Amino acid sequence: MRKRRYRGNTEYRSDKTLESLQATTKRYFRTSVKRQTIFEDRSQLKYIRRLVVKLGSAVIIKNDEHGIALGRLASIVEQVAECQLEGRECIIVTSGAVAFGKQKLTEELIKSLSMRKTLSAKDTRRENAVTLLEARAAAAVGQSGIMSLYEMMFSQYGVKVAQVRISFTYKVLVTEQDFFNEKTRQNLCSTLNELINLNIVPIINTNDAVTPPSSNENKIPGAKKLIRIRDNDSLAAILASEVQADLLILMSDVDGIYTLPPSQEGAKLLWTFTSGMQNSIQFGSKSSVGTGGMDSKVESALYALEHDVGVVICNGMQEKAVKNILAGRKLGTFFTKNQVGQMTSVEMLAENARKGSRILQSLPAEARAAAITTIAELLISKRKEIVEANEKDLTEAIRMGLSKPLLSRLTLTPAKLNSLVSGLKQIAETSHKIVGRIVRSTKLSDDLNLTQVTVPIGVLLVIFESRPDCLPQVAALALSSANGLLLKGGKEASNSNKILMELIKKALDTIGAATSMALVSTREEISDLLRLEKHIDLIIPRGSNDLVRSIQERSRHIPVLGHAEGVCHVYLDIKADFEKALKIVRDSKCDYPAACNAMETLLIHEDLLNGPLFNDICTMLKQEGVQIHVGPHLFQKLNFGPPPTKKLKYEYGGLECTIEIVKNVQEAIEHINTYGSNHTDVIVTENRENAILFQRDVDSACVFHNASSRFADGYRFGLGAEVGISTTRIHARGPVGVEGLLTTKWILTGNGHIVTDFAEGGPCKFVHEQLQLTEK
Repeated sequence: MRKRRYRGNTEYRSDKTLESLQATTKRYFRTSVKRQTIFEDRSQLKYIRRLVVKLGSAVIIKNDEHGIALGRLASIVEQVAECQLEGRECIIVTSGAVAFGKQKLTEELIKSLSMRKTLSAKDTRRENAVTLLEARAAAAVGQSGIMSLYEMMFSQYGVKVAQVRISFTYKVLVTEQDFFNEKTRQNLCSTLNELINLNIVPIINTNDAVTPPSSNENKIPGAKKLIRIRDNDSLAAILASEVQADLLILMSDVDGIYTLPPSQEGAKLLWTFTSGMQNSIQFGSKSSVGTGGMDSKVESALYALEHDVGVVICNGMQEKAVKNILAGRKLGTFFTKNQVGQMTSVEMLAENARKGSRILQSLPAEARAAAITTIAELLISKRKEIVEANEKDLTEAIRMGLSKPLLSRLTLTPAKLNSLVSGLKQIAETSHKIVGRIVRSTKLSDDLNLTQVTVPIGVLLVIFESRPDCLPQVAALALSSANGLLLKGGKEASNSNKILMELIKKALDTIGAATSMALVSTREEISDLLRLEKHIDLIIPRGSNDLVRSIQERSRHIPVLGHAEGVCHVYLDIKADFEKALKIVRDSKCDYPAACNAMETLLIHEDLLNGPLFNDICTMLKQEGVQIHVGPHLFQKLNFGPPPTKKLKYEYGGLECTIEIVKNVQEAIEHINTYGSNHTDVIVTENRENAILFQRDVDSACVFHNASSRFADGYRFGLGAEVGISTTRIHARGPVGVEGLLTTKWILTGNGHIVTDFAEGGPCKFVHEQLQLTEK
C-alpha cells in the first residue's frame, strides 16, 4: 500500500486501485469527449483529451542562461503528471538539450584549461569556454542529461502521488525526414500512440546531434506538404497534427502574441488570434536562448490550427499555466478559427465603450434623450417578440429548477414592461443638462475663475442575474449620463437579454454611438472582466447575495457599487397606528418578496405583544402565505408557535420573515444597526420624536417613517430607474440614478497667471469668491 495525497485528502490506495482509477478516467475522455474539430472559445479546452506541451528554451533555462530552472520545470512536470492522472494523454516537446549540454561541457572545458589561462582570464573563462563549444556537441551531451532529469522528476512525482507507472517516460529523437517520409511518419505516429496507450509520457526533441533541421520537402519524393522544422515550435505543430492532438500549448518567456514587441510602448497583448492577423503584427527579435521567435510560433500555431488542433501560446513561467489553460482561464493567446473571436473580445468591447462614451459626451443632451425615447418606443412596438423570447428563458429556467425568487425576477410581464417604458420616459425628460452641469463656481482672483462640472464616470460594467428588465434601465441611465456600458447578464436570461440589446443598439445607431454599449457573452469569465482595470471604471453587480459579495471580494482594482444583502426592517413602535402598520407590513413583505427592498425582519415593541395588533399582523402574514420565524426574545415569551430563526441577519428573498420584539425605539435602532445591511429600514409610529430619533440614528441608505420599504426604488424616487441600490458610504448611496453615475472635473480659466504671482508680496491675491451658478 502507498500513502498519497489525492484531491486535498490523504488516502491509502493500492497500486491495483490506482490502475483501475486511471483506466476509468482515461475511458471517460475516450468515450465521453469527442475530439473537437474547431475551438471557438476557451471554455471548450476543459474537454481536451490529447495534449502536446512544448517547452521553449527560455522556460527551461535560468534567467542568467546558466543551467536549468529546476523549480520551474518541476512545476510543469507536476501539472503534466496531474493531467495524465486525470485520464488525459500528454506529450512533451522539450528544448534545453543544447543549454544543458553546454553547462556540462563548459564545466569540463574549464577544468581542462591550463592553469596559466585560468589565472590570466579568471573573469572571462566561462564565456571563453562557451565560445569554444559547438551546438551539436552540446546537444549530444545534453539530450541524455535532460532526459535523465525528466525521468527523475516524473519518478519523484509518481512516488509522491503513488501514480502507477506514470513516472515512466520515453525519449523520442526525430528528424525532419521522419515526417516527410510516409513510412517513417507512420512508424513514428504508431510508436507514439503505443506509448500513450501504455500510459507513458513521450518526451520529444529534434535530433540536433545527428542531423540539421534543414531539409526541404521538395527534395524528398512523395513527401507530405509540411512546414519546415526549423525549431521545436514547428516540430510540436507537426507532431500535434500527426497524432491528432486536441490542444497544443507553446510555452515561452512572454505572455503571448503582442501587436508590437512587448518592450515597445503601445504593445497590446492579443488574447485571441485568428488567421490573417499576423500581417498586422510587428514581431521582435528571437529569443536569446532558443532558436525560434514569435513569428515562428505564430506560423507553427496557424499550421496546427489548420489541422484542427487548438493552440495557446503562453508564458511558461506563470504559475499553474497548463492547469489554468485547461480550466478555461484567460491566459496567453488563444488561436481560433472563429473569425469573430477577436472582434468580440472584452478588451475591444471595453475600448469601444470608452470611445463611445466620449461620443455620447460630445452630443447635446437632447440627442441622448431622444435615443432613450426611441428605446421606450421599441419596447412597445416589439413587445410580442420580447415576451416570446422571455417565455423561452422561463421554460428553460423551470426545466433547470431555477428558484421561485429568481423566476419572479426573470419574468417580463406586460405590467413590468409598462413600468419600464414609463421609467425610461422619465429618464428622457429629466436627462437635460445632467452632464456638464456646473456644481461650483469660484473666483480665485481677478481673471482667474474655477468651475467644477459634472462628467461621466467613463465605462461601467453591470453584472446582473435573472432580471432582463434592468438591461434597458441601465442602458438608459448610461445614455443620460454619457457613460460607456458593458452588460454581463446571466445565461438564464440569454434570449431576453439578446432581443433587448438589439433594440438598444438600434436606438444607439440613431445617434452614431452603437459601440458605446455591449452585451458581454456569457462565455466570458467574470474573473477576466474584473482584471480590466485599465478599461472599466466602476462595477455594479445586481443579483444574489453570493454574486454581489463575490464581485466585491474579487475586484481588487476596480471600485464596486452596490449592496450584498437587503436585510430590511420594519419597526412597529408603541405609538404605531394599527391600520397603517398592517398596510405597511403587508406591502413591505408581500408586494414583491424577491426584491432587495422587501422586509425581512419585523420588530415589534414588546408592549404590543399581548394586544390585538400582534395577532392581526401574524394572521395577515399567514393568510398571505408568509412563513414566520421568531427571534430569540420573542421565542422566550411564546409557549408555542413558529420555530426560532437560525440567524437574525438573513435575507429570505421569498415569503418568509423573522419577527422579534424590542423594549423601545433605542433597542430597535441598536438591533437594526447590528443585524441590518444598511439598505432600507422603516419605523411606523405617530410619535414624531421617536421618528426623528429613528431616522437620525439608523445607519442605512434609506430610512422611512410611516411608509413601505418598497419605496426604496429609483423609479419611485423620481430617478426614472436605478442601476442598483448602494449601501456604501462614498460616492452614491441608496437608489443610484443618473447623478450617481457622474463624477466631476475642475476647469480653471486664467489670463497668464502663475503661482509665483501669489507669493507673499506678489502682485496677485486670492479672493475665493463664490460665484452664482450658471449652466455650462
